[in-house]
Amino acid sequence: MATLQGLRSHGGHLCAMAGFAGYAVGWTVLQRRSGRTRPAPPGPWDLALIATATFRLSRLIAKATVTRPVRAPFTQVDGAGAPAELNETPREEPGRTTVGELISCPFCLSVWIVTTFTGARAIWPEATRTVTGALTALTLSDALQFGHAALAERAGH
Repeated sequence: MATLQGLRSHGGHLCAMAGFAGYAVGWTVLQRRSGRTRPAPPGPWDLALIATATFRLSRLIAKATVTRPVRAPFTQVDGAGAPAELNETPREEPGRTTVGELISCPFCLSVWIVTTFTGARAIWPEATRTVTGALTALTLSDALQFGHAALAERAGH
């Protein structure tokens, strides 16, 4: 049975890789059809915004309790995770396992999200900077919330 499971898993992963390749090509085609020239390589500020936004959005999609309805058809809840987060595993059902792995894994989602931000930056640089800036602000806000909670707990409140 382990051999059949391994083959099914590889087939799903192969489909996910092919889907990702098509997704990346789609961004390239969209950028060329937009008539915009290829953007300059991102500077340090853009890299920081994109990296932080990718981190936050991948955790929002893969772990947040509020996005559970999106993951529900593909995953099952194992229990609570970090504050306002859930730990989930993929459903072992044909056609759902690989999607469940992808949608519940912030590391797996990050590849897709950073590709989205990179492609969007080439076509809509100002809008992309606004979105990545907002997600970066959310990340910093979360860090402040955790810091405040830790200080309050330390002070006995």
